[in-house]
Amino acid sequence: MSHPAPTTPDRWSLESWFSGFGKPDYTEFKAALVRDVEALKKQAAALSIDVVEMAQVINALEALSDRLGHLSAYLGCLSADDANDEAVKADEAWISTLEAESTKLMASLRSALAALSDDAFDSLLADPSLKNAEHAVKRMRHEGQHQMKSEMEALAADLNVNGLHAWGRLYDTLTGKMEFEMTFPDGHKETVEMSRRRALMSEPDRRLREAAFHAGQKPWNDHAVTLAAGLNGIAGTRLSLYGRRGLPHFLDTPLFDGAMSRESLDAMLEAIHTHIELPRRALRKAAKLQGTSALHYFDLEAPQIAAPDEKELTWDEACATVDQAFSTAYPKLGEYFREMLAQRWIEAQPRAGKRPGAFCTGSQLKHEERVYMTFHCTVHDMVTLAHEVGHAWHSCVLRPARSFAANYPMTLAETASNFGEMILLNGLMNDPGLTEATKAYLLDQEMLRAHAYLINIPMRYEFEKAFYTERASGEVSVSRLSALMAEAQRKLYGDTLLEDGTDPMFWASKMHFFISGISFYNFPYVFGYLLSQALFARFKEEGASFLPRYEAFLSMTGSATCEEVVKRSLGEDITKPEFWATALKAMEPALKAYEAL
Repeated sequence: MSHPAPTTPDRWSLESWFSGFGKPDYTEFKAALVRDVEALKKQAAALSIDVVEMAQVINALEALSDRLGHLSAYLGCLSADDANDEAVKADEAWISTLEAESTKLMASLRSALAALSDDAFDSLLADPSLKNAEHAVKRMRHEGQHQMKSEMEALAADLNVNGLHAWGRLYDTLTGKMEFEMTFPDGHKETVEMSRRRALMSEPDRRLREAAFHAGQKPWNDHAVTLAAGLNGIAGTRLSLYGRRGLPHFLDTPLFDGAMSRESLDAMLEAIHTHIELPRRALRKAAKLQGTSALHYFDLEAPQIAAPDEKELTWDEACATVDQAFSTAYPKLGEYFREMLAQRWIEAQPRAGKRPGAFCTGSQLKHEERVYMTFHCTVHDMVTLAHEVGHAWHSCVLRPARSFAANYPMTLAETASNFGEMILLNGLMNDPGLTEATKAYLLDQEMLRAHAYLINIPMRYEFEKAFYTERASGEVSVSRLSALMAEAQRKLYGDTLLEDGTDPMFWASKMHFFISGISFYNFPYVFGYLLSQALFARFKEEGASFLPRYEAFLSMTGSATCEEVVKRSLGEDITKPEFWATALKAMEPALKAYEAL
């Protein structure tokens, strides 16, 4: 169905970053980066235990990282925007080599930090040039105590360019070009880009969902051997490096990256498994509304209660709705969202060749954010918009901080994005003109969201944990990957899925498993959802007076652990299952209202 051209910009601009790919300012920026990396390599090679010199190298590396991050974000935006652009892909591969050099520099610095005595390290932290970077420098020292010798880390960085990260680039390129032939319920046939499949499986018409699911499985099955090789390559590389670095468990690195403890993760998962029947009840109700005994995997993201007006949501309408919700509850967030639209910092236009998925990125150099998504006229896409803008606002609040105090972990990043979602959904529910039909529809949307965070994402964690456990003993076959995925789905979904209702190929179609820069791209989402529930409960209780505390929470996220940030902002202990159980039970009022429909 075609729509008039939107009046609200749905195409981003990257010209404030570079005038264009391959233009003089772009090539000059690249050349300067190469020169400065080489200069810093020489300085780092002669690095001694002199704390003044070490502080200088730390500051130089911080500035270099800003520039590398700026160029990497730019190329990532271009690559997502057009997965068929071979020149951009070539430069993405090139910058991987430069990032490898930066990784080597960081490894040398970490080794030097690890070699310092406690007194010398304390003296380093007291250097005025490192003010507000203490948390980051302590983490560097900790990593230095758990890494290989510098020459081995340098070799690993070189090999990862054409190994670990090459698998990730292959996945992005392959999936960006994927399409499939689909017969629609009205009988017409169409070639569909893979980036559109998820939107089709969010449609109210179950026949459409089923057709998109089964037709869309073909490319994943056709490329299963290649994708399994990629997944095994990524995990195998990580496991080898973990062993060399003396890390006893594959969760040690993702937990360190998430700035949280195993105790907190176990407490959160214990609460979820103890109260798993809460989100399962929502799925059982959805099945009843659908008129089936249980759900199929292609039903899980679909509304069971249609939008009352039964018309597709336009981009203009979605932006106006998000603006209204943000501006009413959180005026500064609404103002920032309007600025993003006016500056053309959001890419949402549906086009062939775009990579699937959504993300928020930004530049510490320009102090600007960008949001990428593809809008297919669904409420799900509108919620995605609010989610990604929540991420962008987080980065905006941290603009005054130095880079080493602004690099927050994914766990806390997902808290901010979920907070943005909750503002949108709460704003919609509190609209005085809300009809009973619209309220029912929004309750259905909220239960879809709860299921995703409390069943689907924990299921991804269970799969990845089982996969890494088996991968430690050798490569895992296509059939075994599919079996592990089906087992994880049965474990979390229980009887809420039909007997033939699993999606064994989800290991291939879910991009998150193939992100080469980070492993276990799942439990931080659950952490963020439940922590945002706790934060939003305080917001509802305290009103606008809570928002400065929320911004203080965001400001701390790059300079403390999750446990410390929550303790300071909420006074809560996240290593206790009781905290997570309380946050999880926050869904119960909405669940009861949903069941009573």
